[in-house]
Formats: sequence, C-alpha cells, structure tokens
Amino acid sequence: MIYHHLDLRFVSLISGIFLILTHSTALLTPGPVQRWLRKLPRSKMAGAIFLIIDAVWALFLVATMDLGEFSHLRTLLLVVIMVSTFLTFRYVDEFLAVRALGILLLLLAEPLMEAAFLRPEIGRLLLVAWAYALAVIGMVWVGIPYVLRDQIDWLRKSKALWSLAAVAGILYGGLLAAFGLMH
Repeated sequence: MIYHHLDLRFVSLISGIFLILTHSTALLTPGPVQRWLRKLPRSKMAGAIFLIIDAVWALFLVATMDLGEFSHLRTLLLVVIMVSTFLTFRYVDEFLAVRALGILLLLLAEPLMEAAFLRPEIGRLLLVAWAYALAVIGMVWVGIPYVLRDQIDWLRKSKALWSLAAVAGILYGGLLAAFGLMH
C-alpha cells in the first residue's frame, strides 16, 4: 500500500467537503464558474499548473514507494518523469489542461481507493464509486480531451441542467461528508 496512513472517514469527509464547496460555488455563481470552465480546456496556465502538480506527485511516489525488483531503476524513472513533464509542456499544446487534469484525477483515485481498501463499513462504497468515477473520467479526458469541452458546453446549455448537476454534486458530497462524520 502506498498511502497506508489514510483514514477512510477523513478521506470521505475531505472529499465530501470538496464536492460541497465546488458544486455550491457552481450553483451560487454560475456565470463566473461557466466562463472559467469554458476557458479551462485550452488554458496554458491551467495546463502548466496541473502538469506541475502531476509531476511533483509522480516524483514523490517514485522517490518514496517500494519499487521491488525495479528499485535499481528509481533514478532513471525520476529523470524520465522530469524530462517527460518538460516535453509534454513544450510540445502538447492541444488541450494540455484537460490531459493534465485527467492525469491528476487518475492519481487522485488511488488514495481514495486505498482508504476504502478492506474496510467493512458500507459507506466506503460511496468513496469507491467516487474514485472509480474519477478514474474513468480521467482516462477519457487524457485519451479524448475534447470531451471535457463538449461536457462543459452540454452543461451550460440549460440553467436547469446546470442546477441539477450542481445539486447532485452537493448531495453526493453531503453523503460523503456525513459518512465521514459518523462514528
């Protein structure tokens, strides 16, 4: 296990609070959030930020985790991560923010799954479902990055759809947070 110190209830609470805050912001200030989301897929700055976060996370993982029989390749892997990060930033202009965000979602899914691993509480399934959703969305956005642009445009088409999605996120976040607060 990579993140052996994670507590299921704490991770559920943090995930729930994150969902509540982000979706509440989307519900209460739809105009600014929609404008920001509309620019996100092609934002070079957002792409750089997400890519740096991805690289630091990957560097941390490779530097600290047990690589088993590949331990002798640790230094090479660290160099490969740094070089690939630079080359990605330099040559992947098309939807860099979406691809880097997709990678971040894939990195994020693992600690969520690990927090729920072999836990008997039924509420862990809320976190597992959230983690699988992040992983699937992350894979789609890395492989087919224009899908995020289409998803944003689809949500922006109607106020009712935007509000429904925001309320659904708030409710799911509330369930996660409630599970996290239960003793």
